[in-house]
Amino acid sequence: MHSNRLIHEKSPYLLQHAHNPVNWHPWSEEAFAMARADDKPVFLSIGYATCHWCHVMEKESFEDQEAAGYLNETFICIKVDREERPDIDAVYMAACQMLTGSGGWPLTLLMTPEKNPFFAATYIPKTSRFGRTGLIEICRQVKNLWSSEKEKVLASAAGIAGNLDRSFTFIPADDLSTSTLDRAYDQDKQSFDVRFGGFGAAPKFPSPHRLLLLLRNYYRTKNPHALEMVTKTLHAMRRGGIWDHVGFGFHRYSTDNAWLLPHFEKMLYDQALLAMAYLEAYQVTKDPFLSRTAEEIFSYVLRDMVSPEGAFFSAEDADSEGEEGKYYLWTLEEFKQVLGNEEGAFFAEIFNLEDAGNFSEEATRRKTGANILHLDMPQYVETDLTGKREDDTARRWEAARNKLFEARRLRVHPLKDDKVLTDWNGLMIAALSMGAKILARPGYAVAAQRAAHFILNKMQDSRNRLWHRFRDGEVAVRAHADDFAFFILGLLHLYETSFDPVYITEATNLQNNMIADFRDEENGGFFLTAKGQDELPVRPKELYDGAIPSANSVALHNLLRLGRLTGDPKWEQKALQHMRAFSGTVDTHVSSFSYFLLGLDFALSPGKEVVIVGNTDAADTREMLAVLGNNFLPHTVTLVKSEQNAQQLTAVAGFTAGLMPLQGQATAFVCSNFACSRPTTDVRDLEAMLA
Repeated sequence: MHSNRLIHEKSPYLLQHAHNPVNWHPWSEEAFAMARADDKPVFLSIGYATCHWCHVMEKESFEDQEAAGYLNETFICIKVDREERPDIDAVYMAACQMLTGSGGWPLTLLMTPEKNPFFAATYIPKTSRFGRTGLIEICRQVKNLWSSEKEKVLASAAGIAGNLDRSFTFIPADDLSTSTLDRAYDQDKQSFDVRFGGFGAAPKFPSPHRLLLLLRNYYRTKNPHALEMVTKTLHAMRRGGIWDHVGFGFHRYSTDNAWLLPHFEKMLYDQALLAMAYLEAYQVTKDPFLSRTAEEIFSYVLRDMVSPEGAFFSAEDADSEGEEGKYYLWTLEEFKQVLGNEEGAFFAEIFNLEDAGNFSEEATRRKTGANILHLDMPQYVETDLTGKREDDTARRWEAARNKLFEARRLRVHPLKDDKVLTDWNGLMIAALSMGAKILARPGYAVAAQRAAHFILNKMQDSRNRLWHRFRDGEVAVRAHADDFAFFILGLLHLYETSFDPVYITEATNLQNNMIADFRDEENGGFFLTAKGQDELPVRPKELYDGAIPSANSVALHNLLRLGRLTGDPKWEQKALQHMRAFSGTVDTHVSSFSYFLLGLDFALSPGKEVVIVGNTDAADTREMLAVLGNNFLPHTVTLVKSEQNAQQLTAVAGFTAGLMPLQGQATAFVCSNFACSRPTTDVRDLEAMLA
């Protein structure tokens, strides 16, 4: 079997292409040196292992001998896994958006050997159709241009590269105010889908950061519509086809506006961020449907997405046996064969299965005979199926679901992208830590600790510098700003669940290193790449909060939280400088920066620092901690000082040094607005202070 240079890589995405007839190179100086030596332009293809249209382009063109022949003759071809190299993706996605006004994956760039782009596109068919120029025709045109008008191509590419830094330039301004938060609410209200929940038209994304921000709006203003937008969206997603009703977990996004037809890949970051939204909404509403959904997300992750060492895998593919969604779909006949006619008919009606199928192909909208499970019956069905009523519907469904799950396991499973990414693990560590605290599930904290220790022991060097990727026993790719920001976030949440000061210490060390290696000393904020990483035409800096929040948005939250936890004013000062570096841009496009606004909300709100002095495992201490877990307190940080950790804690949070228990009982100290209330050993007093 033919192999190309990707056969030596660890990335599952690159290995998928290792036997293409295209002479792929990984991103390397060797590849660009070859382009210069052979006097060829570069064909750069960027994607990821669970990308459906990446698979389509591979099968249509990269596995095709004719198309591969044209590519090999015309270009030096380079493949990049965007999840391994988000810095490369960020720069060339900016170029694509500059040249075409849009972007996506697969991302295709034609470049000079000096890495300057002169053409950009996403999916390209093998041959021209429906107004979309084909790959073979592009090869012919570029070969002719390169031989006859090369200087014009080089000049154009240099001009494009020279303007790339504009994509990473932001407008500073003075301090933002609550009016910015109010405008974000107004924009969310305008784009809210009153019928189906969510925001905007199809395709519809979960947008968990918007939901988290709306919960804070409700906390601040008591506006019932803010909460209604959150709960309607969370219920609608959980009922829809975007949720895996048999195996749990959320698919990537919905191609329609009713949450029925998803793109079927499952991403670790979606599970983490959505779990956070369901958990906080549960704190506000006490709706067990929301807490059960968070638990089921964690069930999926801990069953299917965790390595033997405790780290979390990245994603599961949408495709199996060459078809998107095949693993998740059912014909009515299959459904009844597994459950029997009586149970099959009963649950087929509840989950809307049809003889002709309810699932339509995205491209043709033709029904295929397959069904995707979804609920559109009244809300009592949700309650029944989550086991919160006294009838037997929930018990029947759980038995049926297990049968379906076991039958589905016999199918060809979609590819599991089993690389471990520091940034995405940080998000899941944060989510599990929240779950442990809010749901009183210590097992979640254990899982979060295992993942954190894996990162600290296997993906961090002796100087507290992180690596980005681990797979098959190998660490690779120096960490990006996302890795630092998201992992610090996870460590801070893990501290507020375990109350082991080592996590604040590690977070502080990493934050200092992030400032030293990534901070833009001239304009503020953090670059995506560290100092000395100059292999790209421009050093990217990101702020937009898309499917994943930006490193700069998460960093704002971290700096503020470190300030509250440690009592060291330098962190809040750095947070203020950080916020001002982006304030002008944020204030102009508020709906694009929801996670950044979570930091703003935290900064502007009268937060509380709660220190409980007592034995962490003692009943009176746990009773006080339960109050903090049961209530939605988005601006409160919590520390626990015990005999065992006092020395470690005071080393990072010096203001706790003089706090002592009263009469040997667990004692709470609540501070707000730079003043502390009298200490209390009474849980009811603590509740009143928090209220």
